[in-house]
Amino acid sequence: MADHLEVALVAAERTVWQGQAKIVIARTTDGDVGILPGHAPLLGLLQGGTVQVRTVDDEYFVAAAPDGFISVANNRVSILAENAEMGHDIDLEEARRELEEALATGSETDEATDEVRLAEARVRAAEQTS
Repeated sequence: MADHLEVALVAAERTVWQGQAKIVIARTTDGDVGILPGHAPLLGLLQGGTVQVRTVDDEYFVAAAPDGFISVANNRVSILAENAEMGHDIDLEEARRELEEALATGSETDEATDEVRLAEARVRAAEQTS
């Protein structure tokens, strides 16, 4: 059995992060899932906005990924999200302002809901990183 996971966090237009990890933690529609080497195959819908990774070098990072899929098979973890961003690349104060603006619109459209979800995920990722 392998002692690590091969992880790829991919946004619609680019690979956000790729590397080896000891553990990946994500929230899915079925609840939080922690993935270690040897994990059973899994396909899930992301919910909650952040993905946490502990690399084989003991680095820890959080990424904002509000909507998407997670797939696990043969010690490979693929996280596919329309929008994904590393927490350390997010300006926390700017993300908070964007969240306030998104909440202030008060619109009930799917687009407005998506904007709020993305803004919330960015704030959480930045807060967990700092």
